[in-house]
Amino acid sequence: MSLKAKIEIEGKVLEYPITEGSEHEKAIDISKLRADTGCITIDHGFLNTGSCASAITFLDGELGILRYRGYPIEQLAEQSSFLEVAFLLNWGKLPSKSELDSFEKKVASFSKLPEYIERMIDIFPKTAHPMAVASAVTVSLSAHYPELNNPNPSTEQKDEIFALMLGLFKLVAARSFTAASSQAPIASNPSLSYCEDFISMMGMKSNKDVAKALDVLLILHADHEQNCSTSTVRVVGSSNASIFASISAGIDALWGPLHGGANQEVLEMLEEIKLAGGDYKKALERAKDKNDTFKLMGFGHRVYKNFDPRAKIIKKACDVILAQLGVKDQLLDIAKGLEQEALADDYFKSRNLYPNVDFYSGIIYRALGIPTNMFTVMFALGRMPGWLAQWKEMRETKETKISRPRQVYIGSVVREYVDIGKR
Repeated sequence: MSLKAKIEIEGKVLEYPITEGSEHEKAIDISKLRADTGCITIDHGFLNTGSCASAITFLDGELGILRYRGYPIEQLAEQSSFLEVAFLLNWGKLPSKSELDSFEKKVASFSKLPEYIERMIDIFPKTAHPMAVASAVTVSLSAHYPELNNPNPSTEQKDEIFALMLGLFKLVAARSFTAASSQAPIASNPSLSYCEDFISMMGMKSNKDVAKALDVLLILHADHEQNCSTSTVRVVGSSNASIFASISAGIDALWGPLHGGANQEVLEMLEEIKLAGGDYKKALERAKDKNDTFKLMGFGHRVYKNFDPRAKIIKKACDVILAQLGVKDQLLDIAKGLEQEALADDYFKSRNLYPNVDFYSGIIYRALGIPTNMFTVMFALGRMPGWLAQWKEMRETKETKISRPRQVYIGSVVREYVDIGKR
């Protein structure tokens, strides 16, 4: 017997079906509510509204579970590579050895930006935020690949888009960094792995272990269900906008400090502690004081009510990078001190305020020598395959309609216009 939900409005009882996902999460289908009753629902921030049915990522914040296409994030981070995970997100299955080799070569084939795009990046002011550059350049790619602007591309075109965006966005990120820091651009080396090539183009020191740690970080960021930027990609794509416009919009949404900018706020907090004398124990006491304005950034998570499963994994990657690079940095010392003290403090443990993925990613980027304003671009680099897979799924779903939220109007009722001379 199918489940039903009853809603009573002005004495009239209506029934609506309850749908159940593969992990037994339930949702009330109210798609006919307005037609039946004239009423809509209010759900600020859409926190209780399912905008789609998706087969890509499963997330359970209460239990600390994150799976891509059914595979636990812990297994993927330990045994897979970023491009293998990208393949999984897009095609729904793990690739064979030959499929992965072919895909890696396809991504690596996009090893040079169009010349006018390179000039475009170079003429931005040195003070321009890299996310502004990334967004502008991404949407500009629509001019170079007009055949890929079709909102309903062929299977071959969708495969081309996926490899193209993964290949070119890596170049955009590296080029925007070298341009802003007045360094000569470094050409891509297709013979290197994805992360080795990126680190090389950034002009930074690396080795296999460091590149692998960065690869793990990108895997952890690859998708995260219907978050703000992913929902934005779907919303913009629902209007039949091109993939380039949709991804550019996702970059803009990610830019916000409440979303992708969170790891930047971690470093800003560490700077604040450093300027106050570097006493991280005092900072933790301030964080406990409700009357103190100091906020402990990078601890706890809006979605995960227990430990962020990604944080357990990224902590190992963080320790590897710090050990391999041997970086001496007071901010990193403060961060490690905060971590150790908070993990042993009953106040934070009882409230499940553990270091999250943003805390550790900020430390990793700092250790690699990546400037703070580049952190969100790094996030976008990792999230790219998720955005692309979500856009593809949205375009292939027959039930997709143009997104059009409703509102409850609370403004003035009808008023008569008064001539300007009589006001």
